[in-house]
Amino acid sequence: MKAKILALILVAAAVVACSTRPSLPDDGFVNVPGGRVAFRVVGSGPSTPVLIIHGGPGSSSCDFVANVDGIAADRPVILYDQLGSGYSDRIRDLERFARLPLFVEEIDAIRAELNLGEVHLVGHSWGTTVALEYLLTTEPTGIKSTVFVSPFFGTERWISDANDLLAELPAAAQEIVRLAVESGDFDSSDFEEANDLFWSKFRVRTPGEQLNLEPCEKEPSGDSGLYEYMWGPSEFISTGTLKDHDRIGRLQELDLPVLFVTGQHDEARPETVKFFQELVEGSELKILPDAAHVVYLDQTDMFNSVLAGFFEKVESPR
Repeated sequence: MKAKILALILVAAAVVACSTRPSLPDDGFVNVPGGRVAFRVVGSGPSTPVLIIHGGPGSSSCDFVANVDGIAADRPVILYDQLGSGYSDRIRDLERFARLPLFVEEIDAIRAELNLGEVHLVGHSWGTTVALEYLLTTEPTGIKSTVFVSPFFGTERWISDANDLLAELPAAAQEIVRLAVESGDFDSSDFEEANDLFWSKFRVRTPGEQLNLEPCEKEPSGDSGLYEYMWGPSEFISTGTLKDHDRIGRLQELDLPVLFVTGQHDEARPETVKFFQELVEGSELKILPDAAHVVYLDQTDMFNSVLAGFFEKVESPR
């Protein structure tokens, strides 16, 4: 969920001017309501393509680029930056364009641009919200399977889980977070320190120098304020447009091969993801050991192996 990006991972928090139109080092752009969405393709081969929807709101796909080699060994993996982030155009009017249905429309825009008749759909964190909404509201064709990685399907459940994990921090850090939530002041150095501790346990556990994040280093900064507008000021409270979001009760409507993936120490707690998985008939669950929320960075090889194996099984003749 967190789009106020880790110093380890993604882009700076400063917002660039709305008129900025960055160039993409790889493949291209597709027009959507509100601007251009940047995409790139990693890998090639004859197997069904994979379309990955990154987290946020306001994050980007750059940290996937160097960490999906195992999935891309025999198939194209399509990555794109949602409008307002990464190499895509910044959002000029958040009220008009920072809406879930428009992020859903981006999927069809990418599919049309690349002629993706059949595709495996993968969402991470907020990206699972977009993926689920796509499945529930557009009646899409050609979706071979869906993988929900560290899923977010309901705000109340997410905040409850965040508070459960907060209880694992030292008492002093818990008190700092409690006071920040009560006061609405999330700018203090004390809160930043407590939040960094939370991130180091439940977001990415791998030391920064061991991560392969080179594609993120030259990415344009800024996320158009999407995270705060849509979610809020902190993982522990939602004041944005997603504050009442809940699609948990509709998971049982899914009727396709589904894999749930989460980390042992994920913000999307294994207990919660198991509950989600049990709502989807015939679905599978993989819990990756020693991994936090950004599981594909903490357990890159295992993540690739799990997803590649699932896709191969889905594609195998029965």
